[in-house]
Amino acid sequence: MLLKDRVAVVTGPAKGMGAACTKLLAEHGADLALVGRDTKAIEEVQAECRAMGRRAEIFFCDLMDSASVDTMATSVLSAFGRVDVLVNIAGGRGPLGKTFWETTPQEFDEILRLNVTGCFMTMRAFAPSMIAAKRGKIVNVGGTFGLRGRAGRSAYSASKWGLRGITKSAALELGPYDINVNCVCPGMVEGPRFEQVRATMARKEGISIEEARRKHASEYALQRISTDMDVANAVLFLASDMSRQTTGQDLAVDGGWVI
Repeated sequence: MLLKDRVAVVTGPAKGMGAACTKLLAEHGADLALVGRDTKAIEEVQAECRAMGRRAEIFFCDLMDSASVDTMATSVLSAFGRVDVLVNIAGGRGPLGKTFWETTPQEFDEILRLNVTGCFMTMRAFAPSMIAAKRGKIVNVGGTFGLRGRAGRSAYSASKWGLRGITKSAALELGPYDINVNCVCPGMVEGPRFEQVRATMARKEGISIEEARRKHASEYALQRISTDMDVANAVLFLASDMSRQTTGQDLAVDGGWVI
């Protein structure tokens, strides 16, 4: 088990790639602090992790509230004694299909606060304990629209570019303490969010849902859409000692879109 006797904090563990990543970390031995706003929604994943013999505790946190983040971090450290791995998965998609001039300031601000400031605050909250231990892994989940621009996704793209900047700066600052900081950048991933994207494209271009799906897949070298487990495997690599010499990097899991 790659994470035996490690404690991992996961934000956004309730569903989709968040649930897949959480359960894979548990399979590889990690005890888990499961963090989110809708704590009820996390209970099923908690039960699955406990069934594997792992300790899994749920902590409420509003990632857009600095006091809530600090309270959560204090509670996690009190409960587990330390944190070895932080995985920031929680995030939002922002407005779909809007030009930047159609995007409202409120929409723009909200997605940056969730996707950038939220990750900044969790990193800030747990970094001191990792520095004291002189070890740690931080994995932020970004997106390929933070590697290439995308029309109609300006707010989301800006947030993911920003997350990459924080990741790289933090990697430089935390490197002397043997703490790795990296970013996984998924492309389109099978699931409800991709279904919304397909529906928006189909409506805008006057094509069927299936045609929209094929059009997306045709943009990738591997001609297929990623799955939650594709992302989870990348997160596991960066959370484990297999990535001991990898830091400040953007790992695209996108079937070959940003080549």
